[in-house]
Amino acid sequence: MDDRLRIALLIDADNASTASLEYVLDEIASLGVANVRRAYGDWGSPHLRGWREALLSNAIQPMQQIAYTSKGNASDMAMVIDAMDLLYSGRFDAFALMSSDSDFTPLAMHLRARGMQVYGFGRAKTPMAFKSACTTFFHVDVPEEAPASLPASMPAADLPKTVAIEASTSEALPVAPPATAPSVVARPPGKRTAAELLGDASLINLLRSAIEATKGEDGWSNLGAITTHIANRGPFTPKNHGYKTLKPLIVATGLFELHPKGNHVRMLPSKGRRKKTT
Repeated sequence: MDDRLRIALLIDADNASTASLEYVLDEIASLGVANVRRAYGDWGSPHLRGWREALLSNAIQPMQQIAYTSKGNASDMAMVIDAMDLLYSGRFDAFALMSSDSDFTPLAMHLRARGMQVYGFGRAKTPMAFKSACTTFFHVDVPEEAPASLPASMPAADLPKTVAIEASTSEALPVAPPATAPSVVARPPGKRTAAELLGDASLINLLRSAIEATKGEDGWSNLGAITTHIANRGPFTPKNHGYKTLKPLIVATGLFELHPKGNHVRMLPSKGRRKKTT
């Protein structure tokens, strides 16, 4: 029996970059398998033209939604409706929402209330409301010089006019010349230094409160219990600070003493000094 997490990947193409797609798919692959991959947008819009090759090469189904107004959110509504259909199909364990739009906060909260894991993927400046609504939120920032959706080699003046397509089929795509891949791609956040970690008050408070909440009668806290406590507390992941797991991040702060005990690692706050341990 396949016990991998069954994930539905839903992409808000109007509010996501193709440059971050490879990183997102790699993270999802480490979590489980994306049985459904869908991207939502008005595919007749030149703004989304750079997504064409990304959709084809990654088996992502384009879900067509005509923008009824210049400032409309028709694609967002279509994505929410599909999420509900997928949720009640009973075929999924988790959802991956690729967007930096806080309008998806109610969706994430509803999915979690129904027992789903919700993994968010968006920019670091994504509103905290959406981040907190997710089980885990991954930062997928792209360097400023990378265009959000359009090929880097194509000036805006050369973009084709909007192409009319059939609204009744989700697979339809505008006819356009092959798009070149973005010249810059998103990568995992770089490893933060001890000084940077110590300067992040919210991070330090999170670590201190987790260790305090999980300590035993001897004053020591088990690393496994700390990890579980933090996961239950909010959307935190050490990967947003450049660390694959929690232990090396905690070590990097120099604020806690670590001590192995059998197959477990215990820790407690250093007393009045920063003690570097391994």
